[in-house]
Amino acid sequence: MKLFDTLTRKPLELKPRDGDTFRFYCCGPTVYGLAHIGNFRTFVLQDVFRRTLELSGQKCLHVRNLTDLDDKTIRDSQANGKTLKEFTDQHRDKFHEDCEELNLLKPHVEPSAVEHIPHQIAMIEDLISKGHAYSAEDGSVYFKISSFDGYGKLSHLDKRELRSGASGVTDDEYDKESASDFVLWKARRDDDGENFWESPWGQGRPGWHLECSAMSREYLGETFDLHSGGVDLIFPHHENEIAQSEACTGCTMADHWFHLTHLLVDGGKMSKSANNFYTIDQLAKAGFSGAEVRYVLIAANYRQPLNFVAKDKSGNETFPSLSGAKQALEKLAKFEAALLTIQQGTFDESIGLVRFVGAEKAGSFGKAFSALLNDLNTPEALGQVFTAMKSIDLDSLSPEEAKTEWLGFRQVIDSIGLRLPEIAEVDGNVPADVAALAEKRWQAKQDKDWAASDALRDEVAALGWVIKDTADSYEVVPK
Repeated sequence: MKLFDTLTRKPLELKPRDGDTFRFYCCGPTVYGLAHIGNFRTFVLQDVFRRTLELSGQKCLHVRNLTDLDDKTIRDSQANGKTLKEFTDQHRDKFHEDCEELNLLKPHVEPSAVEHIPHQIAMIEDLISKGHAYSAEDGSVYFKISSFDGYGKLSHLDKRELRSGASGVTDDEYDKESASDFVLWKARRDDDGENFWESPWGQGRPGWHLECSAMSREYLGETFDLHSGGVDLIFPHHENEIAQSEACTGCTMADHWFHLTHLLVDGGKMSKSANNFYTIDQLAKAGFSGAEVRYVLIAANYRQPLNFVAKDKSGNETFPSLSGAKQALEKLAKFEAALLTIQQGTFDESIGLVRFVGAEKAGSFGKAFSALLNDLNTPEALGQVFTAMKSIDLDSLSPEEAKTEWLGFRQVIDSIGLRLPEIAEVDGNVPADVAALAEKRWQAKQDKDWAASDALRDEVAALGWVIKDTADSYEVVPK
């Protein structure tokens, strides 16, 4: 598999350092409120990345953290009259529910920042001893950017851009030597309430950037294979992670940096601050499933912004992309039902990610899987799936050929993580044999084989069902 690397700005082949397990770290959610679908675009595409690796035969170790300690979690927990743990556990649980709805695999390890404060303190002590950090009079500790020559290499910042706080890391209003230095340990303040811990520098709490460095090191080692997050984390978060990690260990932090671009809504970045975000619950109330949301989130290339248009020209809320996703999922489900009918088999959900076919053995769907291996090109993969579906003559397939095509089809569907609707949901309890005939008839119509189309329509009618065509699909209803 090849994937674009933010550091070198070119696609690189992914290979596990230890020759066995590909180890990667994903910056997880800050659990202070509901995650919106802009957040989930990153998590869903990271999930496609992992699924594709595993279905190509690569063993993985996936670590995704929970940020349960920062300014926002402390501020909002106090505003809600709850302890930090009560508040963050509540939002952690809801995040997990939304992940399940979107069919995200659970990370192999999901560490929390609060649980790893001793690890963070140990890193700070190491950085101070090596001359990369210093303590201020109030008990705060800062990383000295001037001590690390490689600072700016990920975001490709010029040293001049880092002078006098131009780096944008001046949010921490503490006593530091340089405006561009960033905080490792924040001295206790009155508005922190009971959220403080003991340290060699007094009571306080770790800085946000340090949390990920400590947790990734604990579970993946001093150097691991890949680090991922949204493009908004490149600077300063990931830049600061590199500085403190590499200054501490003397080793490269990660061999590969995988960043994903924002989700837009009506042309603007979706964010809580702009109050233009949508949650999984909001879309469910509008009648859309997690599978439909997931389909939309993977429909554009991860390096390109995806515009989630939610309103029509009159300003009314509409979700055309989600409606299109619903139709696409129905087509996929009907096609799979036809293949299963021909091969006289059913899909066993327990197979899951154990199945490995490979692009070269994926039948007509080899190009779709290859697109995923080539820089995780999800829109190309989806396009190739529908191209392959159109090219397959269902009438001429033997059971063995249908099984081969189904395995290739299912490998791609599993890689992109789509839960297809049940045929009963799509066609109102249409029997599998009727659904298969209807799909064959639709294929004949697309091929402009009118005689076959009419004959198949008559077969469906003889079984007590009627095919009703729409602009770009069809439905089967009782006669």
